[in-house]
Amino acid sequence: MVPIALTIAGSDSGGGAGIQADLKAMSALGVYGASVITAITAQNTQAVTAVHGVPLDVISAQIDAVLSDLDVGAIKIGMLATPEIIQTVADGLRDFTGPIVLDPVMIAKSGDALLAREAVQTLREELLPRATVLTPNLPEAAVLLDRLVAEDREDMVGHGLALCALGAKAVLMKGGHASGDVCHDILIGPDGVLAEMSASRRDTKNTHGTGCTLSSSIAAGLAKGLPLTQAAEEAHAYLQGAIAEADKLGVGHGHGPVHHFYRVWDA
Repeated sequence: MVPIALTIAGSDSGGGAGIQADLKAMSALGVYGASVITAITAQNTQAVTAVHGVPLDVISAQIDAVLSDLDVGAIKIGMLATPEIIQTVADGLRDFTGPIVLDPVMIAKSGDALLAREAVQTLREELLPRATVLTPNLPEAAVLLDRLVAEDREDMVGHGLALCALGAKAVLMKGGHASGDVCHDILIGPDGVLAEMSASRRDTKNTHGTGCTLSSSIAAGLAKGLPLTQAAEEAHAYLQGAIAEADKLGVGHGHGPVHHFYRVWDA
């Protein structure tokens, strides 16, 4: 049987992030992707111009429909927008015992907010303790902890340990927002660093959907039965390839998407 992963996230009409990026990444990695849409965004490579939250009963019904029929091996959770949506998702996953990748989506690449400020506490209390791995960028980790943004490796490890103390089984601290020619991602467990992944920083504006792609790729690996460290390392390698080929796509006039299918077809 083909491995199955479920993404619970918002829809990006431009196709570069959110549900669309998740399903592309899962497909590219040989995993069948199912979806629960939590919000509909009017979005392209330049801006988010409208957000409509899906009614709570419809979100709940989507979760029930997928989990009652499909043998889901792992779940990725992305944009949730409001406290009520977060609570609905948490309730819908009460009986799910598989791995969960939680990507605390707060800001779009364009700078537009995707998570209400009052929803942070609900996310922290209801879903963070359920996470097999949490995948924040540095500003998101700072918001979750109510701290200043990490400035160096020591800060990143400290933030990761603090997030584990809040209940996450592991935290992948993403260094894309840091400075320097090399980007460092650090996978941290309650007892310390599990793995470190580095890549040269590329001079490109086409990085729309990188966070979504990475988290859904980790979920794909977990759905295949890979250990977390291996799933994270393989997802990191896949994303770096997708970023390297992003400029060939030429999609949109702002922050274009990464090339999810660079291993399948050339742009």
